[in-house]
Amino acid sequence: MRRKTIGLVAALAVAALAPAVVMSQSRDAEVTEKARTQGMAEAPALAQAAGLNCQIVDARFIGKNEDRKAKTSKSYYEVDCQEGMGFVMEADTGAGSYNLYTCLEASAPGADGKPSTLACKLPGNQNPQAELAQLAAKDGVSCPIANSRAIGRTSTATFFEVACQDGVTGYILNTGYPATADAKVDATNCLMYDQASTNIKCELTDAAARLRVVDQLAQSDAKSCAVTERRYVGATTDGSNYFEAACEDGKGYIYKVGTNGQLAESWDCARALGILGGCTLTDAREAATEQAALYTRLAQSAGFQCNVSKYAAFPAQTGKDVVELVCDDGAKPGGVAVFEASGKGTVYNCAYAPIAGYRCGLNDDKGAYAPLTADLKKVGKDSCVVSNQRLVGKTADGSAYIEVACADGLAGYMIQYKQNPITPAEAIGCAFAKGIAGGCKLPGNT
Repeated sequence: MRRKTIGLVAALAVAALAPAVVMSQSRDAEVTEKARTQGMAEAPALAQAAGLNCQIVDARFIGKNEDRKAKTSKSYYEVDCQEGMGFVMEADTGAGSYNLYTCLEASAPGADGKPSTLACKLPGNQNPQAELAQLAAKDGVSCPIANSRAIGRTSTATFFEVACQDGVTGYILNTGYPATADAKVDATNCLMYDQASTNIKCELTDAAARLRVVDQLAQSDAKSCAVTERRYVGATTDGSNYFEAACEDGKGYIYKVGTNGQLAESWDCARALGILGGCTLTDAREAATEQAALYTRLAQSAGFQCNVSKYAAFPAQTGKDVVELVCDDGAKPGGVAVFEASGKGTVYNCAYAPIAGYRCGLNDDKGAYAPLTADLKKVGKDSCVVSNQRLVGKTADGSAYIEVACADGLAGYMIQYKQNPITPAEAIGCAFAKGIAGGCKLPGNT
């Protein structure tokens, strides 16, 4: 289960957007034809020099800032792009330097709360939020955007916050610089920034309100929980989000929410140890000990002798409990258990688990070698002690093939298995197995 992480910058450089000469211009002045003519004549070449990928359909000259002491002359233009947000360009042609600000940035009030003198005025730039919503949609943000703000930028990225119409959900957008329509976008749920140590925070929506979803998840879950504490656990790369609830009765749960926003699965804290670090709002150690004892009894009832010391849950269908078991004596290999709600179950040793669709992660890979060595002996191959293995695949008739390598360095075998129950049918030497899914591939077998 791969966690989705956020890349955070230590500080955001937010440039001043109101030079003195520009500030002297009237904030309410209409866009004149003269300003438009000058803008359309000069802005395209400057945009190209600045690296702005924008097909300019409208432009205006805003003003110039002459700083005699610094011996600089900076000109300001507003441009409307055919696609994406509009920009205000700051051009110091003498120094060959340029700064590009989206209309959201340029229109933000100053530190004194007064309206920006660089606010975009061209007709095509009056709804930058709609353009920002299109950028957000590139990384899966599908909610209607109700509010937005520019946070700041670095030399390579621009940061925005967007809030959804539900009044709860929000995202931080990390776009390229400049934030053009073709920019790559990384949209991260505000929940991740709520608990991160960073200077980027969501301000358009309330953090406590975002966590109220935990109460809704608890109500929709079959397990009873009167929620007393809530925590956002994290997200995985498949777009799923995970939440933790502490309950009034001392129990706790982790809830998985799918990309559709609905509860997909839940685990009590005793079974959630391997899910993004497990529960932290409740002490799961006592519950985990009790759960391990229960799995020991269930495994032994299924004919698998194992005193369970550790376990990890797999995602499973409703009514089934699928867990990897680690045995405490260290000598006996663990396996993957599939328990029904009735208590009946099947335990696959780690050699057979891939055939059943699972893979051991807590147990040492070498634990699978002894059962495979025993299977070779069952089909008359007594000289090979297995030192490596891989699942080759399954066939339409239900057969499965596992390739094994031998400790003596001689070529190994493809073992064919029948399922229900899983039993070895034959072992084919690698020299004769070239027609099976491309043949043997383990070191020493090729």
